[in-house]
Amino acid sequence: MPNGKPAGVRCVQLGADERCALFGHPERPAVCAGLRPSVEMCGESRGQAIRWLNDLDLATCPA
Repeated sequence: MPNGKPAGVRCVQLGADERCALFGHPERPAVCAGLRPSVEMCGESRGQAIRWLNDLDLATCPA
């Protein structure tokens, strides 16, 4: 999609290990490269971080 993926849809660049296949590459979308982790975002576990990202994804979903 020219403007990114729909909210709630898994990124096609995520590997089986849940890591970005484009991390560190110039092709990585600016929105992804600009996302800066914080204590609020990461929480205390991977599960908390995934929940935060899911909430962000849903909050930015077009109506």
